[in-house]
Amino acid sequence: MAEPPGASFGRGGRQNCQNQKTNDTMKPEARIQRVVHSQLSWRLCNREVEAYVTELGGHLGPVTFQLKGKPAQPFSLAPWADEPVDPALPPLLQVLRGDFFCLPFGGNAAPYRGEQHPPHGETANGKWSFESFETQGGRTSLSLRLRTMARAGRVDKTIALVEGHTAVYCRHTVSGMAGAMNFGHHPMLKFPETPGSGVITTSPFVHGQVFPGPFELPENCGYSFLKPGAEFDNLERVPALTGGVADLSRYPARRGFEDLVLLISDTRVPFAWTAVTFPKQRQVWFSLKDPRLLRATIFWISNGGRYYRPWNGRHHNVMGLEDVTSFFHLGLAESARKNLLSQKGYPTVMQLSAQKPLVVPYIMGMAALPAGFDRVASIAAGAEKDTLVLTARNGKRALTKIALDFLRPAVEGAA
Repeated sequence: MAEPPGASFGRGGRQNCQNQKTNDTMKPEARIQRVVHSQLSWRLCNREVEAYVTELGGHLGPVTFQLKGKPAQPFSLAPWADEPVDPALPPLLQVLRGDFFCLPFGGNAAPYRGEQHPPHGETANGKWSFESFETQGGRTSLSLRLRTMARAGRVDKTIALVEGHTAVYCRHTVSGMAGAMNFGHHPMLKFPETPGSGVITTSPFVHGQVFPGPFELPENCGYSFLKPGAEFDNLERVPALTGGVADLSRYPARRGFEDLVLLISDTRVPFAWTAVTFPKQRQVWFSLKDPRLLRATIFWISNGGRYYRPWNGRHHNVMGLEDVTSFFHLGLAESARKNLLSQKGYPTVMQLSAQKPLVVPYIMGMAALPAGFDRVASIAAGAEKDTLVLTARNGKRALTKIALDFLRPAVEGAA
């Protein structure tokens, strides 16, 4: 099981990076391969970050950040990851960890124009092939490739680390595909056991809504807490199924329930963000995106409300903070046709062109916080190049190194 932020987790850092396999007869791919929680994975690291990417599904995790000498591993790992594999499970669930890229996003139970995609797409289930591994000029990068079959095309994945940055830079390039497509990233965080120990905030959003149908059904051994379809403009006051409101800004909460909500990001900001502040650990996790490309953020609130296999009530204190262009989690068919969001003017797909690749950049990082930092109120570019300023509601500030220019291709890809 993944440890909460602030937990001691291995050695990490430069010393561990120097212990790569060094047999000169080995292929570059083999030198960085490990079996991690039952999955063959590629490893990349520097002083600040150690990260693994699975061959099956391309899942990013575990990831260990070094924050002022203190390791933090924020992402979740499925509790069944080291159990014997159930062949009936899709690869997505066999691997389930960290973050993965979804194309198309969602369950995809319904076919779309003859295309039948697996849950969250082949990108989250297929076997990725190694392309290159490079360390140059303070940048370490791993490049992988996947050729898709449900809709013929190619997806190139690059995961990069930069010396001095406690961040992971992800880029996916989709080539050779045409037509409507929904997509997104699926990062999942594991929170400490203490109720309310993590505080979730986001950049401004223009529409908030609970999934409009039953997310879980008691007759299927699943339970939800929030009122289906309820709209809200404040994370701290979201209507509950039985009346009253729930505060989604503090987690863990509502043990024994599974819920899903979606926020449409304000596209007038230079970049959009989601942050989880851990005041006790004095750490923060954040993601950065271009909201004109990844238009929404889905909160998948998973706190032990699924009692069917393989969940069995043991997947708890996990929250997916998923940046997408999609109609909730349903899939391509539902996102491509008229729906509750598209009718309000919020796009739930993009039209791909076979002649123009779609480029999806995404940044996830962590930073150490000063004492008393309560919750992130704003994230902005600093006065110095590659500096990010996180400001708390109470006025405290934290600075960290981030290359915001990495997000610029998103605007070009969305044009």
